[in-house]
Amino acid sequence: MKKKSYNKVGILLMFVVLFACQGNAGRKTADDSAQSPRQEQAVEPQFPFPSIPSTLTEPEERKEYLLQHYWDNFDFSDSALVNNRDVSEQGFVNQIALLADGITGPELIRQSMDNFCSGMEQDTHARKVFMQMAEDYLYNPNSPFYNEDLYLVYLKRMVQSKALDEAQKSTLAFKAELASRNRVGTEATDFVYYLPDGSKRSLKQTSVRGNRMILVFYDPECPSCHETLQQMMDDTALANAVDKGNVTVTAIYTEGNEDAWKKALPQMPENWIIGNDRMTVKDHALYDLKAMPSLYLLDARKQVLLKDVPYGRIKETLGL
Repeated sequence: MKKKSYNKVGILLMFVVLFACQGNAGRKTADDSAQSPRQEQAVEPQFPFPSIPSTLTEPEERKEYLLQHYWDNFDFSDSALVNNRDVSEQGFVNQIALLADGITGPELIRQSMDNFCSGMEQDTHARKVFMQMAEDYLYNPNSPFYNEDLYLVYLKRMVQSKALDEAQKSTLAFKAELASRNRVGTEATDFVYYLPDGSKRSLKQTSVRGNRMILVFYDPECPSCHETLQQMMDDTALANAVDKGNVTVTAIYTEGNEDAWKKALPQMPENWIIGNDRMTVKDHALYDLKAMPSLYLLDARKQVLLKDVPYGRIKETLGL
Protein backbone atom coordinates (compact mmCIF):
# COMPACT_ATOMS: atom_id res chain seq x y z
CA MET A 1 0.00 0.00 0.00
CA LYS A 2 1.29 3.40 -0.89
CA LYS A 3 0.89 5.40 2.29
CA LYS A 4 -0.11 9.02 2.05
CA SER A 5 1.41 11.52 4.40
CA TYR A 6 -1.43 12.85 6.48
CA ASN A 7 -1.51 16.07 8.46
CA LYS A 8 -4.69 16.64 10.47
CA VAL A 9 -4.12 20.38 10.65
CA GLY A 10 -3.56 20.50 6.92
CA ILE A 11 -6.76 18.59 6.24
CA LEU A 12 -8.75 20.84 8.56
CA LEU A 13 -7.36 23.95 6.93
CA MET A 14 -8.19 22.56 3.52
CA PHE A 15 -11.82 22.08 4.48
CA VAL A 16 -12.00 25.49 6.15
CA VAL A 17 -10.91 26.97 2.84
CA LEU A 18 -13.36 24.73 1.01
CA PHE A 19 -16.23 25.77 3.22
CA ALA A 20 -15.31 29.43 2.98
CA CYS A 21 -14.74 29.49 -0.76
CA GLN A 22 -17.17 26.85 -1.94
CA GLY A 23 -19.08 29.33 -4.05
CA ASN A 24 -16.08 29.59 -6.38
CA ALA A 25 -15.44 25.87 -6.66
CA GLY A 26 -15.37 24.70 -10.25
CA ARG A 27 -15.86 28.23 -11.68
CA LYS A 28 -13.45 30.00 -14.02
CA THR A 29 -12.66 33.62 -13.32
CA ALA A 30 -11.71 36.29 -15.83
CA ASP A 31 -8.08 35.79 -14.82
CA ASP A 32 -8.40 32.06 -15.43
CA SER A 33 -9.76 32.70 -18.92
CA ALA A 34 -6.85 34.97 -19.68
CA GLN A 35 -4.31 32.22 -19.00
CA SER A 36 -2.48 30.77 -21.97
CA PRO A 37 -3.14 27.15 -22.99
CA ARG A 38 0.39 26.30 -21.82
CA GLN A 39 -0.36 27.71 -18.37
CA GLU A 40 -3.63 25.75 -18.14
CA GLN A 41 -1.86 22.51 -19.08
CA ALA A 42 0.64 23.04 -16.28
CA VAL A 43 -2.09 22.94 -13.62
CA GLU A 44 -1.96 19.71 -11.65
CA PRO A 45 -5.26 17.75 -11.39
CA GLN A 46 -7.11 18.40 -8.15
CA PHE A 47 -9.85 16.44 -6.45
CA PRO A 48 -13.19 17.81 -7.74
CA PHE A 49 -14.93 18.65 -4.47
CA PRO A 50 -18.66 19.36 -4.74
CA SER A 51 -19.69 23.01 -4.76
CA ILE A 52 -21.56 23.60 -1.52
CA PRO A 53 -24.70 25.77 -1.98
CA SER A 54 -24.32 29.27 -0.55
CA THR A 55 -27.66 28.83 1.20
CA LEU A 56 -25.96 26.40 3.59
CA THR A 57 -24.30 28.62 6.15
CA GLU A 58 -23.87 26.43 9.23
CA PRO A 59 -20.67 24.35 9.44
CA GLU A 60 -22.58 21.14 10.14
CA GLU A 61 -24.85 21.75 7.14
CA ARG A 62 -21.83 22.28 4.92
CA LYS A 63 -20.14 19.15 6.24
CA GLU A 64 -23.29 17.10 5.72
CA TYR A 65 -23.65 18.28 2.12
CA LEU A 66 -19.96 17.70 1.44
CA LEU A 67 -20.05 14.12 2.70
CA GLN A 68 -23.34 13.27 0.98
CA HIS A 69 -22.06 14.56 -2.38
CA TYR A 70 -18.32 13.99 -1.90
CA TRP A 71 -17.76 11.97 -5.10
CA ASP A 72 -20.43 13.58 -7.30
CA ASN A 73 -17.91 15.39 -9.53
CA PHE A 74 -15.35 12.61 -9.73
CA ASP A 75 -15.26 10.89 -13.12
CA PHE A 76 -14.84 7.22 -12.26
CA SER A 77 -14.73 6.32 -15.97
CA ASP A 78 -11.53 8.35 -16.40
CA SER A 79 -8.84 5.72 -15.79
CA ALA A 80 -6.07 8.33 -15.79
CA LEU A 81 -7.84 10.20 -12.99
CA VAL A 82 -8.49 6.97 -11.07
CA ASN A 83 -4.83 6.00 -11.42
CA ASN A 84 -3.63 9.41 -10.25
CA ARG A 85 -3.20 8.56 -6.59
CA ASP A 86 -2.53 12.19 -5.66
CA VAL A 87 -6.16 12.80 -6.60
CA SER A 88 -8.09 9.54 -6.10
CA GLU A 89 -6.24 8.13 -3.10
CA GLN A 90 -5.83 11.45 -1.35
CA GLY A 91 -9.51 12.16 -1.95
CA PHE A 92 -10.41 8.85 -0.32
CA VAL A 93 -8.07 9.52 2.61
CA ASN A 94 -9.65 12.94 3.18
CA GLN A 95 -13.12 11.43 3.14
CA ILE A 96 -12.39 8.71 5.68
CA ALA A 97 -10.58 11.26 7.88
CA LEU A 98 -13.83 13.22 8.07
CA LEU A 99 -15.95 10.12 8.60
CA ALA A 100 -13.68 8.96 11.43
CA ASP A 101 -13.64 12.29 13.28
CA GLY A 102 -15.66 10.85 16.16
CA ILE A 103 -18.61 13.22 15.73
CA THR A 104 -20.05 12.20 12.36
CA GLY A 105 -23.26 10.25 12.94
CA PRO A 106 -23.89 6.72 11.62
CA GLU A 107 -26.55 7.78 9.09
CA LEU A 108 -24.29 10.41 7.52
CA ILE A 109 -21.45 7.88 7.43
CA ARG A 110 -23.74 5.43 5.63
CA GLN A 111 -24.86 8.09 3.14
CA SER A 112 -21.31 9.18 2.41
CA MET A 113 -20.10 5.61 1.96
CA ASP A 114 -23.03 4.97 -0.36
CA ASN A 115 -22.02 8.02 -2.41
CA PHE A 116 -18.52 6.54 -2.74
CA CYS A 117 -19.68 3.01 -3.58
CA SER A 118 -22.39 4.11 -6.01
CA GLY A 119 -19.80 5.95 -8.06
CA MET A 120 -16.92 3.52 -8.14
CA GLU A 121 -18.94 0.33 -8.59
CA GLN A 122 -20.15 1.42 -12.05
CA ASP A 123 -16.73 1.17 -13.72
CA THR A 124 -14.75 -2.08 -13.72
CA HIS A 125 -11.32 -0.49 -13.40
CA ALA A 126 -12.39 2.07 -10.81
CA ARG A 127 -14.14 -0.63 -8.81
CA LYS A 128 -10.97 -2.74 -8.72
CA VAL A 129 -8.76 0.19 -7.69
CA PHE A 130 -11.06 1.63 -5.03
CA MET A 131 -12.07 -1.71 -3.52
CA GLN A 132 -8.39 -2.49 -3.02
CA MET A 133 -7.90 1.00 -1.59
CA ALA A 134 -10.70 0.46 0.93
CA GLU A 135 -9.17 -2.87 1.89
CA ASP A 136 -5.69 -1.39 2.33
CA TYR A 137 -6.71 1.66 4.32
CA LEU A 138 -9.65 0.46 6.42
CA TYR A 139 -8.84 -3.22 7.02
CA ASN A 140 -5.06 -3.36 7.25
CA PRO A 141 -4.01 -3.15 10.93
CA ASN A 142 -0.80 -1.41 9.86
CA SER A 143 -2.70 1.38 8.12
CA PRO A 144 -2.87 4.74 9.95
CA PHE A 145 -6.56 4.76 8.96
CA TYR A 146 -7.41 1.23 10.10
CA ASN A 147 -11.09 1.44 11.07
CA GLU A 148 -13.32 -1.62 11.31
CA ASP A 149 -16.44 0.46 11.89
CA LEU A 150 -16.05 2.22 8.53
CA TYR A 151 -14.93 -1.01 6.90
CA LEU A 152 -18.11 -2.77 7.99
CA VAL A 153 -20.28 0.06 6.63
CA TYR A 154 -18.41 -0.25 3.33
CA LEU A 155 -18.75 -4.06 3.25
CA LYS A 156 -22.47 -4.03 4.03
CA ARG A 157 -23.03 -1.56 1.19
CA MET A 158 -20.95 -3.52 -1.34
CA VAL A 159 -22.68 -6.80 -0.48
CA GLN A 160 -25.80 -5.13 -1.91
CA SER A 161 -24.01 -4.02 -5.09
CA LYS A 162 -25.57 -5.12 -8.38
CA ALA A 163 -22.16 -4.75 -10.04
CA LEU A 164 -20.68 -7.73 -8.17
CA ASP A 165 -21.30 -11.40 -8.82
CA GLU A 166 -22.46 -13.78 -6.12
CA ALA A 167 -18.97 -15.13 -5.45
CA GLN A 168 -17.62 -11.63 -4.82
CA LYS A 169 -20.56 -10.81 -2.57
CA SER A 170 -20.06 -14.05 -0.63
CA THR A 171 -16.40 -13.17 -0.04
CA LEU A 172 -17.33 -9.71 1.24
CA ALA A 173 -20.10 -11.12 3.43
CA PHE A 174 -17.62 -13.53 5.04
CA LYS A 175 -15.20 -10.67 5.68
CA ALA A 176 -18.01 -8.69 7.29
CA GLU A 177 -18.90 -11.63 9.53
CA LEU A 178 -15.25 -12.10 10.51
CA ALA A 179 -14.68 -8.40 11.19
CA SER A 180 -17.83 -8.33 13.34
CA ARG A 181 -16.41 -10.87 15.77
CA ASN A 182 -14.65 -9.94 19.01
CA ARG A 183 -15.34 -6.25 18.65
CA VAL A 184 -14.54 -3.78 21.41
CA GLY A 185 -17.17 -4.02 24.14
CA THR A 186 -18.09 -7.64 23.40
CA GLU A 187 -16.97 -10.83 25.11
CA ALA A 188 -13.99 -12.46 23.45
CA THR A 189 -14.81 -15.77 21.78
CA ASP A 190 -13.84 -18.72 23.93
CA PHE A 191 -11.46 -21.39 22.61
CA VAL A 192 -9.45 -24.31 23.91
CA TYR A 193 -5.66 -24.33 24.06
CA TYR A 194 -2.96 -26.60 25.44
CA LEU A 195 -0.11 -25.68 27.77
CA PRO A 196 3.45 -26.98 27.18
CA ASP A 197 2.82 -29.83 29.66
CA GLY A 198 -0.16 -30.96 27.55
CA SER A 199 -2.87 -29.86 29.96
CA LYS A 200 -6.01 -28.43 28.42
CA ARG A 201 -7.45 -25.02 29.21
CA SER A 202 -9.96 -22.57 27.73
CA LEU A 203 -9.74 -18.82 27.46
CA LYS A 204 -12.78 -18.50 29.70
CA GLN A 205 -11.09 -20.62 32.37
CA THR A 206 -7.88 -18.60 32.26
CA SER A 207 -7.55 -16.43 35.35
CA VAL A 208 -6.64 -12.80 34.85
CA ARG A 209 -4.48 -10.98 37.35
CA GLY A 210 -4.88 -7.22 37.65
CA ASN A 211 -8.12 -7.25 35.60
CA ARG A 212 -6.11 -6.96 32.37
CA MET A 213 -4.98 -9.61 29.91
CA ILE A 214 -2.85 -9.09 26.83
CA LEU A 215 -3.92 -11.84 24.44
CA VAL A 216 -1.35 -12.47 21.72
CA PHE A 217 -1.87 -14.74 18.72
CA TYR A 218 1.57 -15.49 17.33
CA ASP A 219 3.84 -17.65 15.20
CA PRO A 220 7.54 -17.84 16.24
CA GLU A 221 8.50 -18.33 12.58
CA CYS A 222 6.87 -15.03 11.58
CA PRO A 223 9.39 -12.12 11.43
CA SER A 224 6.87 -9.49 12.52
CA CYS A 225 5.78 -11.74 15.40
CA HIS A 226 9.38 -12.11 16.51
CA GLU A 227 9.82 -8.34 16.40
CA THR A 228 6.69 -7.64 18.48
CA LEU A 229 7.37 -10.43 20.98
CA GLN A 230 10.93 -9.20 21.42
CA GLN A 231 9.62 -5.68 22.00
CA MET A 232 7.31 -7.02 24.70
CA MET A 233 9.99 -9.18 26.31
CA ASP A 234 12.44 -6.26 26.38
CA ASP A 235 9.87 -4.03 28.10
CA THR A 236 10.87 -3.95 31.77
CA ALA A 237 7.67 -2.07 32.64
CA LEU A 238 5.59 -4.96 31.27
CA ALA A 239 7.76 -7.53 33.04
CA ASN A 240 7.33 -5.70 36.34
CA ALA A 241 3.56 -5.40 35.84
CA VAL A 242 3.29 -9.14 35.19
CA ASP A 243 5.48 -9.96 38.21
CA LYS A 244 3.36 -7.72 40.45
CA GLY A 245 0.13 -9.29 39.23
CA ASN A 246 -1.12 -6.14 37.50
CA VAL A 247 -1.50 -7.74 34.08
CA THR A 248 -1.57 -11.22 32.53
CA VAL A 249 0.03 -12.08 29.19
CA THR A 250 -1.40 -15.05 27.29
CA ALA A 251 0.40 -15.98 24.07
CA ILE A 252 -1.35 -18.48 21.79
CA TYR A 253 0.38 -20.28 18.93
CA THR A 254 -2.04 -20.74 16.01
CA GLU A 255 -0.12 -22.37 13.14
CA GLY A 256 -0.21 -26.12 13.87
CA ASN A 257 3.51 -26.92 13.71
CA GLU A 258 4.02 -28.50 17.13
CA ASP A 259 7.78 -28.88 16.67
CA ALA A 260 8.29 -25.23 15.74
CA TRP A 261 6.23 -24.14 18.75
CA LYS A 262 8.12 -26.35 21.20
CA LYS A 263 11.48 -25.32 19.79
CA ALA A 264 10.70 -21.65 20.52
CA LEU A 265 9.29 -22.21 24.03
CA PRO A 266 12.61 -21.62 25.86
CA GLN A 267 12.69 -18.09 24.44
CA MET A 268 9.32 -17.17 25.98
CA PRO A 269 9.06 -15.50 29.42
CA GLU A 270 8.32 -17.85 32.28
CA ASN A 271 5.70 -15.51 33.74
CA TRP A 272 3.59 -15.58 30.57
CA ILE A 273 0.89 -18.15 29.85
CA ILE A 274 2.00 -19.94 26.66
CA GLY A 275 -0.48 -22.10 24.76
CA ASN A 276 -1.05 -23.93 21.50
CA ASP A 277 -4.60 -23.92 20.13
CA ARG A 278 -3.83 -26.74 17.66
CA MET A 279 -5.35 -24.72 14.82
CA THR A 280 -8.75 -24.27 16.51
CA VAL A 281 -8.89 -20.49 16.08
CA LYS A 282 -7.97 -20.54 12.38
CA ASP A 283 -9.90 -23.65 11.41
CA HIS A 284 -13.11 -22.24 12.89
CA ALA A 285 -12.37 -18.58 12.04
CA LEU A 286 -12.95 -17.62 15.67
CA TYR A 287 -10.76 -14.53 15.42
CA ASP A 288 -9.86 -12.35 12.47
CA LEU A 289 -6.15 -13.13 12.15
CA LYS A 290 -5.56 -11.15 8.97
CA ALA A 291 -2.07 -10.20 10.10
CA MET A 292 0.29 -11.71 12.65
CA PRO A 293 0.84 -11.14 15.46
CA SER A 294 -2.63 -10.11 16.54
CA LEU A 295 -2.94 -8.43 19.94
CA TYR A 296 -6.03 -7.92 22.08
CA LEU A 297 -6.51 -6.34 25.48
CA LEU A 298 -9.16 -8.01 27.64
CA ASP A 299 -10.48 -7.47 31.15
CA ALA A 300 -11.06 -10.19 33.76
CA ARG A 301 -14.49 -10.99 32.29
CA LYS A 302 -12.83 -11.43 28.87
CA GLN A 303 -14.50 -8.31 27.53
CA VAL A 304 -12.56 -6.86 24.58
CA LEU A 305 -11.02 -3.49 25.44
CA LEU A 306 -8.71 -3.20 22.42
CA LYS A 307 -8.80 -5.28 19.25
CA ASP A 308 -5.94 -6.08 16.89
CA VAL A 309 -3.76 -3.12 17.85
CA PRO A 310 0.02 -2.52 18.00
CA TYR A 311 1.74 -3.27 21.28
CA GLY A 312 2.47 0.43 21.72
CA ARG A 313 -1.26 1.13 21.91
CA ILE A 314 -1.71 -1.49 24.63
CA LYS A 315 1.31 -0.21 26.53
CA GLU A 316 -0.11 3.31 26.42
CA THR A 317 -3.56 2.14 27.56
CA LEU A 318 -2.06 0.25 30.49
CA GLY A 319 0.10 3.21 31.43
CA LEU A 320 3.31 1.18 31.27
